[in-house]
Amino acid sequence: MASPGGAALQRHAAVAVLRAVAAAGDLSKGKAIHARIIKAAHFDVVLHNNLISFYAKCGQVGLARKVFDAMPFRNAVSGNLLMSGYASSGRHKDSLALLRVVDFGLNEYVLSAAVAASTHVRSYDTGRQCHGYAVKAGLAEQAYVCNAVLHMYSQCAHMEDAVKVFENVSGFDAFAFNSMINGFLDRGQLDGSVRIVTAMVGEVKKWDHVSYVAVLGHCASMKDLVLGGQVHAQTLKRRLELNVFVGSALVDMYGKCDRAHDAQCAFDVLPEKNVVSWTAVMTAYTQNELYEDALQLFLDMEMEEVKPNEFTYAVALRSCAGLAALRNGNALSACALKTGHWVHLVVGNALMNMYSKSGSIEDAWRIFVSMPLCDVVSWNLIITGYAHHGLAREAMEAFHCMLSSGEVPSYVTFVGVLSACAQLGLVDEGFYYLNTMMKEVGVKPGKEHYTCMVGLLCRAGRLDEAERFIVNNCIGTDVVAWRSLLSSCQVYRNYGLGHRVAEQILQLKPNDIGTYVLLSNMYAKANRWDGVVKVRKQMRERGVRKDPGVSWIQVGSAVHVFTSEDKVHPQMDQITVKLEELINQIKSIGYVPNFDVVLHDIEDEQKEEHLMYHSEKLALAFGLIHTPKGATIRIMKNLRICDDCHVAIKLISVVTGRKIIVRDAVRFHCIDGGVCSCDDYW
Repeated sequence: MASPGGAALQRHAAVAVLRAVAAAGDLSKGKAIHARIIKAAHFDVVLHNNLISFYAKCGQVGLARKVFDAMPFRNAVSGNLLMSGYASSGRHKDSLALLRVVDFGLNEYVLSAAVAASTHVRSYDTGRQCHGYAVKAGLAEQAYVCNAVLHMYSQCAHMEDAVKVFENVSGFDAFAFNSMINGFLDRGQLDGSVRIVTAMVGEVKKWDHVSYVAVLGHCASMKDLVLGGQVHAQTLKRRLELNVFVGSALVDMYGKCDRAHDAQCAFDVLPEKNVVSWTAVMTAYTQNELYEDALQLFLDMEMEEVKPNEFTYAVALRSCAGLAALRNGNALSACALKTGHWVHLVVGNALMNMYSKSGSIEDAWRIFVSMPLCDVVSWNLIITGYAHHGLAREAMEAFHCMLSSGEVPSYVTFVGVLSACAQLGLVDEGFYYLNTMMKEVGVKPGKEHYTCMVGLLCRAGRLDEAERFIVNNCIGTDVVAWRSLLSSCQVYRNYGLGHRVAEQILQLKPNDIGTYVLLSNMYAKANRWDGVVKVRKQMRERGVRKDPGVSWIQVGSAVHVFTSEDKVHPQMDQITVKLEELINQIKSIGYVPNFDVVLHDIEDEQKEEHLMYHSEKLALAFGLIHTPKGATIRIMKNLRICDDCHVAIKLISVVTGRKIIVRDAVRFHCIDGGVCSCDDYW
């Protein structure tokens, strides 16, 4: 029979061996030790706790639970070890279920593990109960418990509770500050994150890499380049800019502060670049509308054999949407399908956005109905997509389907719905959505909704009412709303109101070129040539120049860009011949050049030539030359399409039998058989 001293030595040896085999992950040797313990028929809580730890570390949490259940009595260490094992295996619900077994006691480590599990499953009630127990047991100010409770409240969207804990406990470490900053940022509560960051700078001397990531996230959200630069300097001192997480946060911060070049520099110094850092720098370029550079980075990433994830595909697709590069978008769609990323919600939404902004709303709908899961963003994309394409009835049908599905409309949803109402002239319905339904679902009307209502009243010809609506709803400083009214004054030839509105806009934005153009057009249509001269004089005096119109079209894999009166394109001779042929054809069916849109003081013959070389006409002629007969032509333009080009393209669609889609700065114009989706009102 072994002596007591010998038994203690054997137990000590067994514990040492169990810890060694746990570190090595040697399951078979650990089981052999377990068998000897069973054979000895000697219970020891320390030995059994080490068995639980061993099995948990070897990924055999089920066997760890069997050891736990077989113990005649347990202590807090037993519970904490098993809960940690469940947490490591992602079985957070099983970890919480252990709380029903109260015979092992609840110390600060068990409570912090329980609160952490509550955070993972977003169980605010359970986490709050654990916090209450900690308060009663006098454990609430233990560092582990405090940090876990703060993180739980932050992640469960109860920042008010997190603030109460944070303000009533002293001596928090960097982890607590990180949780508070990220919690505020996740909720979009930037004022809260400002307070915490300010306190952190003054109170926390030692930051970890997560601290730098959190504060840089705050700088990105606030577009605070000054603080971001200071934080960057600190990372350089500690050589943390080489950390992939900190480096990616620097890339993100510079991108959101409109410093794409600095984002690229922060990316370049990273010794190891993972998918997160690649995606961050692509996002920086996309946010700064450098779409070609973002897509080139996607190709570079593949050359470096870094596999894109769903967020990388989403960013690349947003770049395609910005360029309206349908061919590239189709290629990315095929890649996402092949790699299995197509099923991710973020990719599906990005695909819908890309197809919609590339003028293929039919493909956007196809993606929408094939997605395994939709969220409010998905519904918003299809509703606003239909509205921007002039398909208002389809937009309203999608909205009613959204309501039937149980999805709650958001701020963006009602922008799309009110835009559709404006296109259909549904004044009463628009006011119902604005004043009743939005209130019922808890969406507070904003500037965009009021601007849509101005457009709706203008579409119905109720211009005086639209003016009163602008003034009464405190959007008198919104240039977009006034400009909508000004455009309608031209459509309905209400030049008196139009002049007054133009003066209002120019007070708010003296160099608004669109207002000068519309005002000049109104004077010209009223045969007030003195007014036209006056407008042109004002433009010269104020140094206001009309931005050159730029249009682009993708043919094959290449994007061809044209500017107004472009004479440098290598195929300009062919384009000119085609344009002259088209102009002659549409003149025979009623086209008359609209000289009112020409601001230059030149002869009519020169005005006609100037109109012929507008960028959208050049792009259209090029597309007709280089696309198969019957193919749809998609053109993008940086400015609003002019009246003359709109009429001309409608007639060209008749003589060529082509469907032509033009996306300008305002909306899509889907033209087929001489009919435009905008109903000649935009």
